[in-house]
Amino acid sequence: MTGYQIFALMITLTTLFAYINYRFLKLAPTIGLMVLSLVHALLLIVLGYFGLDTHAQVEALLHNINFSELLMDGMLGYLLFAGALHVNLDDLLDQKWPVLILSTLGVVASTLMVGSCVYYLSLWLGLGLGFLPSLVFGALIAPTDPIAVIGALKSANTPKSLETKIIGESLFNDGIGVVVFVVLLSTATSGESFSWSHAGLLFLEEAVGGLVLGLALGGLGYFLLKIVDDYQVEILITLAIVSGGYVLAQTIHTSGPLSVVVAGLLIGNHGRRFAMSEKTREHIDTFWLLIDEILNAVLFVLIGLEVLVLAFSGKLILAGIAVIFITLISRFLTIGAVVSILRPFHSFTNHAIKIMTWSGLRGGISVALALSIPESVGRNAILTLTYVVVAFSIIGQGLTLKPITQRLLRTGS
Repeated sequence: MTGYQIFALMITLTTLFAYINYRFLKLAPTIGLMVLSLVHALLLIVLGYFGLDTHAQVEALLHNINFSELLMDGMLGYLLFAGALHVNLDDLLDQKWPVLILSTLGVVASTLMVGSCVYYLSLWLGLGLGFLPSLVFGALIAPTDPIAVIGALKSANTPKSLETKIIGESLFNDGIGVVVFVVLLSTATSGESFSWSHAGLLFLEEAVGGLVLGLALGGLGYFLLKIVDDYQVEILITLAIVSGGYVLAQTIHTSGPLSVVVAGLLIGNHGRRFAMSEKTREHIDTFWLLIDEILNAVLFVLIGLEVLVLAFSGKLILAGIAVIFITLISRFLTIGAVVSILRPFHSFTNHAIKIMTWSGLRGGISVALALSIPESVGRNAILTLTYVVVAFSIIGQGLTLKPITQRLLRTGS
């Protein structure tokens, strides 16, 4: 099957699921699409037991799709830019300390806690994951997914300050999580001992370099938008900033996700106020909203279908259920520590720890990173654990986020 045929099939399938969800399920779009995709995949597996080879055909199709490359090198930049474009920079600066600490030290702390627990769980169940591979899993599951988080928060009616904390953290912690993941994976595959100096240099190169590049891209975009007054050209400028900027970040080995987030924040705030006409703002908002919705829809259909390429076993399912609790407890402890430290100097909404814990959804980024792991580092076990956590996160937490948040906010302190 050609690349275009795969693209056409995915768009058609996504449209069908979106229609069914809109007419009958009426769930949040991302959750509804993943539920229908997962049900579709499980139905294909059942039909396979009755002699129909549709399961094998779809599995072969999925093997032709490099999900890791598609998301990390293709879709992620556009999705992050679209999300950052509508974040108020003043609100984000008001929440800078919780966002900064949670997206850096919080990711590292969660990696260590989850990785250590998974290592001992692996010893107990005989999964064969060493300490470094367990830390690799901790790194890929630590960051919350901005795509899943933003989609879930749209209907949760959280206070603005709390929503900014959650979205701000999720926009930045994926870049830090990828850096930690790359350091640990390179150590695990090279057989060399872990080096703090190497980790520090890689962090500076990826994270700090990504922030600096993002500022440069945002500044360039602002300058070009200011001297042009044609919404078609201005939309192309934003597209070029994301596409070219992400490729440039990969070429010079800095963080592409961080680069486009910073560029999106600058263009969505200073660019929107001082460099766009009302007509341009309307068209750019509509364009990037459509990009966000279409790519989001395809992404969550792909996540649901990925169950077809997993090799489940009783031990891995049991471990996956245990890891769900491990990741939730780890996030609760991490956020609790940060909130306790900052509370004397910073205001927090009532029940902020509980709401931020439950809104920490994992999504496509974790699955993409797991798919990039070689077999020598325990790819099958890590991928299965990742999928179980992500599926519970998007469906279980995503479906209950709104009622739980509203109930906690009604109860007060």
